[in-house]
Amino acid sequence: MFHKEGYKIISVALVLFLGINLASYVAIQVDEWQIAIFSVTLVFLILILQFFRNPKRNTTVSDSTVVAPVDGKVVVIEEVYEKEHFKDNRLQVSIFMSPVNVHVTRHPINGKVTFSKYHPGKYLVAWHPKASEENERTTVVVKNNSIEVLYRQIAGALAKRIVNYAKEGEKVTQGSDSGFIKFGSRVDVYLPIGTEVSVTLNQKVKGGESVIANL
Repeated sequence: MFHKEGYKIISVALVLFLGINLASYVAIQVDEWQIAIFSVTLVFLILILQFFRNPKRNTTVSDSTVVAPVDGKVVVIEEVYEKEHFKDNRLQVSIFMSPVNVHVTRHPINGKVTFSKYHPGKYLVAWHPKASEENERTTVVVKNNSIEVLYRQIAGALAKRIVNYAKEGEKVTQGSDSGFIKFGSRVDVYLPIGTEVSVTLNQKVKGGESVIANL
């Protein structure tokens, strides 16, 4: 149920939860204060647990579709110039994740990882126009016989760590884990011009399940 990136933080949160409540039980004799402390620490623990949850996703693996790499809301669908790898115009689909979304990043297609690079940077809010170029981010390109897709994990104001598992030269399966972004951010997907996009602005999608484009 929980992603491996959260094991350490979850363990610390559990220890703090038990320690604080045990201390309050011993040191504070007022029931109302004990209940208040328990309630606050329980909410904190639940937030940590839900953030690192990793629900199983049933990906319908197909070389004729591109699936959403993350959970969230579609905030951008537009033609842009992609200057890092393709150096030409691409169709960008951006998905914004709030802190309550599942933050596992998944491979949008089957294929071979042909490019994977980490960029240090700023922590502008994820929806800032310059976030995709100035924020901390990772860029991954996967290619197969049908399509070549670039997707970019972008850190936000709260996201202070991006984890990327994709390694150049490895073969990956659509819907499998590609990485993790801690505490809210966004992912941009770059598709060839003319690709049939099957989502609309403000639509909510599920990583590994929702089809965002058909080939």
